[in-house]
Amino acid sequence: MKAPWLILRKDLLVLRRSPALLGVLIAYPLVIALLIGLTAAYANAKPRVAFVDLDGIPHTLTVAGQTFNVDRLINDVAKNVEIVRMSKQQADRQLASGRVAAVVTVPQGFVSDLKGLVSSPHLTLATGSGGITPRVRQQMQALVYSLNLRLQRAFIKADIQYVNLLLHGGKGRVLGHDFSIIGLDGTKRLLDTMPSSPQKAKIADFVRDARLALALTDNAIRATASPIVLDEAKGRGRTSLLSAQVQAYGLAITITFLGLLLAGGALAAERDENAIGRLVRGLVGLGQLVAAKVALAVTVALGLGLAILVGFGIAVQAGNVEGGEPWQRIPLVLVGVLLAGAAVGAVGALVGALARESRTASLVGVLVVLPVVFLGLVPKEIVPAAAWISDIFPFVHAVRFFASALYDGSPWAILGRETAWLVGLAAVFGGLARLSVRRLAV
Repeated sequence: MKAPWLILRKDLLVLRRSPALLGVLIAYPLVIALLIGLTAAYANAKPRVAFVDLDGIPHTLTVAGQTFNVDRLINDVAKNVEIVRMSKQQADRQLASGRVAAVVTVPQGFVSDLKGLVSSPHLTLATGSGGITPRVRQQMQALVYSLNLRLQRAFIKADIQYVNLLLHGGKGRVLGHDFSIIGLDGTKRLLDTMPSSPQKAKIADFVRDARLALALTDNAIRATASPIVLDEAKGRGRTSLLSAQVQAYGLAITITFLGLLLAGGALAAERDENAIGRLVRGLVGLGQLVAAKVALAVTVALGLGLAILVGFGIAVQAGNVEGGEPWQRIPLVLVGVLLAGAAVGAVGALVGALARESRTASLVGVLVVLPVVFLGLVPKEIVPAAAWISDIFPFVHAVRFFASALYDGSPWAILGRETAWLVGLAAVFGGLARLSVRRLAV
C-alpha cells in the first residue's frame, strides 16, 4: 500500500506548488454556494399577479356599514404578491407568455353580492402550469383569507348591531331598506301595560328567555367567526444565511466540486505526464491508482470541510445566534465529509478515466457538477423525476447527511440510510472507474 500513498503525496505537493489554482478551486464552489443561497432567497420574491376587474369596483367601498379603500386594502393584504391591474385581454396574453404567474378576475355582480351577502361572491383564479404554480395558489388563498378576515370583522360588527336592535330596539338598514323595531325591551314594556292572561305569561317567558340568549350572542358570534386564535410570540431564530440548510448545502457543494475536479483532473494528468503506463506496469495496480485519487478527494474534503464548519461556527457565535453552533457534532459531520469525499472522488475518477486528458476532465467535471447540484436543489414535490435522478449522485445524500448530523435530535435513522447510499455509490463509481482507467494506459 506504499505506492498509493506516494501518489497521494505527489498530488498534494502539486496542489501546494499551485496556490493560485488551489485558491480558485476553493473560492469557486463557495461563490456558487453563495449564488445558490441568494437564488433561493429571491425564489421567495413576490410573483406578479394580474388583477382583472370586470365589475368596476369603486375606489371606496362600503360593506356592512364600514367603508374600505379598495386599493389600500389590496396592498395591505397582498404582501406576498405583486398585484398588477390590467385588462382581461392583456392579462390572458401575459399569463400565456409567463410574464405573470396568475390572473385574478373579479366577475360582474361581485360588489352587489358582497354587499347583500345573500350568496357568497366569487373570485376566479387562473394560473400557469409551471413549478411556481403551487406556491402562487397558496399565496392567493392566503390573500383571499386575509380579505375575508378584514370583511369578517365588518360583518361581525354589523351582526352584533342587529342583535342589539333585537334587544333594545331602534332603526336599522338591511339590503337597502330602512326599518324600525321596538325590540325585546320595548316588547317587555308593552307587556307590562297589558292585563294579566295566560297568553301574556307565555309571551313574557319568551321575551325573558330571548333577552338572556341574545345577551350572550356578542361573544358567541366572535367565537364562531374565529374559533381558534393564533397568538404570535416574539422570538429569535437563525437568519436564512446562517441556517442549517445553508451550512449543509455549502459543505456539499464545495466537497462535490473540489472532489470531482481534483480526482478527475489528477487521474487524467497521469496520462498527460506519460506516467500512467509505467505505473500500471508493476508499480501500482489499477485499483490502487483509483484509490489514490479518491484519497486525494477525501483529504482535501476533510481539510476544507473542517475549515467551513469552524468558520460557520465562529460566524454563528459572533452573531449571537440563538441555538449556537453544535460543536460536539463536528466529528459526526466529518464522518459524512469523509464518506461524501470518497463517493465524489470515485465519480471524479470515473470522469477522469473517461475523459483521458486533464483539460477535458476539468471541463467535463464542471459540466457534470452544476446539473447534479441543481437537480439536488429541486424539491421532489415539484419535479419527482429530478429527485430520482439526483439520488444516483452523492450530492443530495451528502446534504441530507450534513443537515441531519448538525441539528436533528435523533439523526441515526437518516445517517444510517445516507451512509449506505454514499458507501454504495462510492463502490459503484469506484468499480466503474477501475474498469475504465485501463483506457488511460492505451
